[in-house]
Amino acid sequence: MTPQDCLAAVMIAVSASDENMRTSELVKITNSVNHLPIFAGYDSDRLNTISNTVFDLFEQEDGLDAFFGLIRNNLPERLFETAYALACDVAAADGMIAAPELRMLEEIRYELSIDRLHAAAIERGARARHMTI
Repeated sequence: MTPQDCLAAVMIAVSASDENMRTSELVKITNSVNHLPIFAGYDSDRLNTISNTVFDLFEQEDGLDAFFGLIRNNLPERLFETAYALACDVAAADGMIAAPELRMLEEIRYELSIDRLHAAAIERGARARHMTI
């Protein structure tokens, strides 16, 4: 997996965590892949392959551990906060964060060793970007 694949996988994992991938979350993932500089040159057709990989891992007994092992082994540490920021944006995209999504975000923070203060700032930014009137 490339670092870009890992970022996409984290976004997909958050969306799939509540077993209900909403349209707004899928649009957020697609827009992120199509417009953010970190995904420059990325083949967006890989999203189907990455999605299937995430789904397959989540069906296995120790799939979550395997998922995070894959992410940690293939994503440079300097992009861990980027992965968390993307995950927060996907979770916030539909205007509500379900309990399974909160648990997945907590797991991402833990597995990627995101400092609590940095995580709070990232979460606050995601919330601010997704506010409605």
